[in-house]
Amino acid sequence: MASLKSIKKRIVSVKNTRQITKAMKMVSAAKLRRAQENVVAARPYAKKLGEVLQSLAANLEGDVHPLLEKRDAKKLLLIVLTSDRGLCGGFNTNLCKAADRYIKEKADSYEQISVMTIGRKGYEFLKSRYPIYKNFSNILAKPNYQSAAMMGQEVIDGFLAGDYDQVELLFNSFRTVMTQDITFRQMLPVVPEELNVSDETPVEFIYEPSVDELLAEILPKNIEVQLFTAMLETVAGEHGARMTAMDSASKNANEMIGKLTLQYNRARQAAITTELMEIISGSESIKG
Repeated sequence: MASLKSIKKRIVSVKNTRQITKAMKMVSAAKLRRAQENVVAARPYAKKLGEVLQSLAANLEGDVHPLLEKRDAKKLLLIVLTSDRGLCGGFNTNLCKAADRYIKEKADSYEQISVMTIGRKGYEFLKSRYPIYKNFSNILAKPNYQSAAMMGQEVIDGFLAGDYDQVELLFNSFRTVMTQDITFRQMLPVVPEELNVSDETPVEFIYEPSVDELLAEILPKNIEVQLFTAMLETVAGEHGARMTAMDSASKNANEMIGKLTLQYNRARQAAITTELMEIISGSESIKG
């Protein structure tokens, strides 16, 4: 049986750990509210931009813009978006494993598969397994549109230069505090969803400025907005996952403290009993 001193040290250590996990839970809970508000605020804009793009593309014929060009996809770029920090349960691990499975499944379909990582955890997991096209870390602490625009331009430039023929985005979509959905989304070439066919007479549009100028503005903006909303979803999901993980860790610490306290009391009781037996035995020997 462990000594009283060692058990007491373990109890103190677990209590200190519990203080840390409780503090981390409170911090993530405070940050989650703001992150969730940002996600809710960004979704309508991203949705409306997609509808505008759908409406515009529905009245076009052929690939009138390079970002709409359908190529013989031989080179794939997978963008993996994770957090920079850990201690958030399986939030990053599950996503990285999904990326690993996806790449292995697609290995025979493409001549080349490259990976762009956004977030340190994804980079650390994938760097030893696959060639990293580019890595962006330490930008999710305060996600902003300027960072998304910069990364979006990097992706667009590589696509136009022929470094890859198709771009897929992989990220955790925030649903609830305890649930984040692993989401794949094709970014390039842009494939607008088809509008619902109605019985109404199709509306003819007059474009001002020209269609080419509109597409030149909307298509890159769509890429940037997709990245930005994915960043916001990741940040909200990270705080939700960390809050849940730290709450579970705090509960486990409470259980462990209870078990160690019981073990300590039993060991102390055994030590006292042993001392009493020794005193009694000594007293009896003196009398004899």
